[in-house]
Amino acid sequence: MTEKQVLVSCYSGRTYAERPVSLTWEGIEHKIQEIEKEWQEPGARLFKVRTEDGRFFVLSYNERGDEWSAFEIIRRS
Repeated sequence: MTEKQVLVSCYSGRTYAERPVSLTWEGIEHKIQEIEKEWQEPGARLFKVRTEDGRFFVLSYNERGDEWSAFEIIRRS
């Protein structure tokens, strides 16, 4: 798995990056349909999401660097 820097649009209520709304992956915007899991690690907020087209990603917001990165989870049937 290779992480890539991505552009993420997010809802920010009480704090920044409270909930991702969409991500731009390889030049295409993908709307997030569901956040399956979210957690924190030192200096980062992470989200496992499913997009409207059924793809899965893990998004990571690096608080210190103020940047988003992601990798796609490929599901095999």
